[in-house]
Amino acid sequence: MGASSFLAFFTFSVILVYQPFTSNANFHKTKLLRSQLLLSQNAKRDIPITKYFQVTKPIKLPKTKPCSTLVLQHDFGYTYGKPPVLANYNPPKKCPSQNFSKIILEWKATCKGRQFDRIFGVWLGGVEIFRSCTAEPRATGIVWSVEKDITRYSSLLKNPQTLAVYLGNLVDSTYTGIYHVNVTFHFYPAELEQHFHGFNRHFGNLESGYDSSADLVLPISRNLPLNDGQWFLVQNSTDVQLKEFTIPRNAYRAVLEVYVSFHQNDEFWFGNPPNDYIVANNLTGLAGNGPFREVLISLDGKAVGAVYPFTVIYTGGVNPLLWRPITGIGSFDLPSYDIEVTPFLGRILDGMEHKFGFGVTNALDVWYIDANLHIWLDSKSVETKGTLIEYKSPTPAVSLVSNFSGLDGTFLTKASRSIYSSGWVESSHGKVVTHSFQEFSFTNFMRMGKNGSLQIVSQTINSNCSIDSKLPSHIYKARLFQNSPFYLYNENVDQGNGSYTSIANVSLGYNEESFLGQSRFGFLASSLKNVQNGQGSIVVKGNLVTSGLGSTQQVYNYDGTGGCFSRNVSSSNYTILYDKSGNHCSGSKRHSSGYLFGRWRPFLAV
Repeated sequence: MGASSFLAFFTFSVILVYQPFTSNANFHKTKLLRSQLLLSQNAKRDIPITKYFQVTKPIKLPKTKPCSTLVLQHDFGYTYGKPPVLANYNPPKKCPSQNFSKIILEWKATCKGRQFDRIFGVWLGGVEIFRSCTAEPRATGIVWSVEKDITRYSSLLKNPQTLAVYLGNLVDSTYTGIYHVNVTFHFYPAELEQHFHGFNRHFGNLESGYDSSADLVLPISRNLPLNDGQWFLVQNSTDVQLKEFTIPRNAYRAVLEVYVSFHQNDEFWFGNPPNDYIVANNLTGLAGNGPFREVLISLDGKAVGAVYPFTVIYTGGVNPLLWRPITGIGSFDLPSYDIEVTPFLGRILDGMEHKFGFGVTNALDVWYIDANLHIWLDSKSVETKGTLIEYKSPTPAVSLVSNFSGLDGTFLTKASRSIYSSGWVESSHGKVVTHSFQEFSFTNFMRMGKNGSLQIVSQTINSNCSIDSKLPSHIYKARLFQNSPFYLYNENVDQGNGSYTSIANVSLGYNEESFLGQSRFGFLASSLKNVQNGQGSIVVKGNLVTSGLGSTQQVYNYDGTGGCFSRNVSSSNYTILYDKSGNHCSGSKRHSSGYLFGRWRPFLAV
């Protein structure tokens, strides 16, 4: 098949039915299966509605009865090119208590017909609280739901806000799926007492700022009204999106939570070949710039943190049958990433406007990025003061070794970065000295073979982040190590008569070790190992998928003091073959942590 068949899951969407551009359309992947149309009406009646799901551990909930509020009910059909859907949010008034220890966002949606996957976002007062990908439906209908712990946004939820949901969708005679959506908030009143290691904790205890949600969450996003989401669009490697902000002068801690997703030419950034390979083979229109991507966050032009993004595969990616009904890791609840910016507080406590900036190394069009600034305030002070003590951000080390002839060859890309900052803040809690360290490593080995019709990607991303804060009365420590291995085998095999088979094997992993706590109250640790394997093939003739197969296996093991959870599940073409879960801890130590997918959870959210 030669160059025209090169990189099946990158170019496949070009040869399939073309979809009009949308701000959240994903072109570089397999599109929806036309074979769905071949089902007879009797067969459709015999197939029940399929329930899709993402494997993760259940949220630990209080024993209290929740107060639930339906915040939004909407049918997302002809929503492309239109502003986000808005709804008025008001705090629940009929709860027996306004003291909530857990707040859950529940997204539930149904869809029937044919539709592309869509990235969508949910904002509350401009603060993004949920980013996700829709499931791709089938003719007989699907349903899926996602529960997300949003307790960390509790300061927002105490006051009336505008809820905004952007899900750009197109409906026509071919793509008929309308997403019927309910968004519900569940408020769980606090139990009378919550004991942990002898520490009697009530929700709202702001003694140190390390055992509670922030007092204020500022949106670092685009302002309404817009004809798409409130995220910033980073469209190339030199594009830096900026947002001005001011903070109260009595802040004593600050954490920047960053949301990231990648689309269009960079949806499969981890498989983009280097530009010299593209130029040498005259592969016009192919996404390039190599596989290395780094999201860099700056404060007034100074790099304060970085994100090496997890390789989320959306529900239409590689082979859509892989993600039915088990969706890819992180695709129903995209990760956000926390950056401790407390050492820099002394630079922004002047009451003046400052700027956060967002850029992506080697970026192609387009990345959606925004952030939330979580701020802890000193209720006993009008002003706090601080100083940046030390700051180091050396130039990242990036290397590329290419060895190719024609369309075949190998490419090894490596990168590493570290950012260190320390500073002190003086408040009524005393003088707090905070050290923050981020360290990343990236390795991507890519092989092209069989005259460009075969691609193999083997990639590993490691991140190691630590926070140490020394207070007059105790010390707070946090450690988070994340390891994300990724493997993809993708090949196009010519079948003659204008048809070919696209074969894809994928392995996606997320491993995490964390350590969190205070010297006075004890330290917590946890371990998460999550691996997903998929095998699939699709036969394509003309612009149609005539047949296909997708099988997925996933093993999830979480070990923590607050509870353990394991699940082993496998599926093939919509059918669950095996599913076993349990709460047995595998190790001798029982751990607990508030970390999941790089998001720092306050103690009370554990």
